[in-house]
Amino acid sequence: MNHALILPLLLPLFMGALLLFAHRANKSTKRLLSLAATWTLVPIAIWLVLLADDGQLRIYALGSWQPPFGIILMLDRLSALMLLVTAVLAGFAALYACRGDDERGPNFHALYQFQLLGINGAFLTGDLFNLFVFFEILLISSYALLLHGHGQRRVRSGMHYVVLNLLGSSLFLIGVSMLYGLLGTLNMVDMAARVSAADPADAPLLAAAGYLLLVVFALKGAILPLYFWLPRAYASATAPVAALFAIMTKVGLYAIIRVFTLVFGSEAGELSGMVDVWLWPLALLTLGAAVIGALAARSLQVLLAYLVVVSVGTLLAGIALGSEAGLAAALYYLVHSTLVAGGLFLLADLIARQRGDLGTDLISAPALRQPLLLGTLFFMGAISVAGLPPFSGFLGKVMLLRAIELGADAIALWAVVLVGGLGMLISLSRAGSLVFWRPSAEAVGQPADAIRILATVGLLLGSVMLVVAAGPLQAFVQATAAQLLDVAPYLQILQEGAA
Repeated sequence: MNHALILPLLLPLFMGALLLFAHRANKSTKRLLSLAATWTLVPIAIWLVLLADDGQLRIYALGSWQPPFGIILMLDRLSALMLLVTAVLAGFAALYACRGDDERGPNFHALYQFQLLGINGAFLTGDLFNLFVFFEILLISSYALLLHGHGQRRVRSGMHYVVLNLLGSSLFLIGVSMLYGLLGTLNMVDMAARVSAADPADAPLLAAAGYLLLVVFALKGAILPLYFWLPRAYASATAPVAALFAIMTKVGLYAIIRVFTLVFGSEAGELSGMVDVWLWPLALLTLGAAVIGALAARSLQVLLAYLVVVSVGTLLAGIALGSEAGLAAALYYLVHSTLVAGGLFLLADLIARQRGDLGTDLISAPALRQPLLLGTLFFMGAISVAGLPPFSGFLGKVMLLRAIELGADAIALWAVVLVGGLGMLISLSRAGSLVFWRPSAEAVGQPADAIRILATVGLLLGSVMLVVAAGPLQAFVQATAAQLLDVAPYLQILQEGAA
């Protein structure tokens, strides 16, 4: 048994517990422990990516109980990729937080580690109920992190976030209970086998349970009409928390990919592709509504929050195509959008610190102390997120537009993506002109320190690195998409467990 699979769970679990017991330790010690644990996840994730790249499915049977009887962790190319993106994003966000944002409330670093535990667990688990458990771990941690720093605005946004996600958790539990009652298992591979052999009379109930899960994942992933909680919540969070939250919507999209390509995938008989008819219009509507929200945004943080929703719509469009090329394009765009969004949230905080009391409000304000540096970073991030060359957003959109065959759907996708890109460019240009080109007075803020700049640049340079490594990454996501759409190797896990 390869024990590397459980390291992304054990490391944040034990470090989070240690930080809770050591909550009276000095802040330097807590920062050092948190940074060491978070950055150690990067080489572990790279190792797991290299392991997964051979195409072999690996499982870790907890307590040595083999599937379908025990709870398993499952490593494939998709889970390995998501672990690596999370580790890189979390590493830079934690580095930024150590410059003072972690002092706004108690136990920041412990909560941060538990958040990583929930996220990594969601990406690795092969059990639907454990997916619910890890969802709850990451959500409970995110509730506290969202409120970290107190303030009426955070409390109001946090209440909306908490109430909606509690409702989503209730629906998740109902859906899981229905599936267990019908199938007698919650191991996702075993569920896939049993759905394919299910009695046709049970198909309507299985479909109802599947649609319940879709609603839950749509809420987590911020898909129209369930995205309205996101702009206010992300805009009110502290910068490193908002940056880490850039991966949160991807957890919901990951769950859609995992459940509806495996449990309700190509081997599911009449339930195969049951949600495809819904995903396509939801993707286009989410993308269009988010662009309108970005155009109407009155602060830079709200604008960036809507750009996260834009990325959700774009990713969902690739998933909705149901093809290997579409899924590969979505996965490439997922890596790009997560890193760039995280970097832009950190950059918005750097800008706010140099604009006095006006913060990120899109109105004329005193000049920035470092207009050339921050302006260059904003320009790079804006060009990338708008999908213009030469950055990774352009490659992701080209892959997506090339993945669809000519026809009415292609016309709709091209129109929404290209017009949406124009809308994002207009909104970002407006924000840039108000922040950098129209100062109302002399500079009042302090220059950004080197560590905060390093963390911001580290994430934004991800867009450049994705272009430099475009060939190997495209090959990896193509292989990932092919692996996800071929359910047969996953079903062989049951035969190996029985043997």
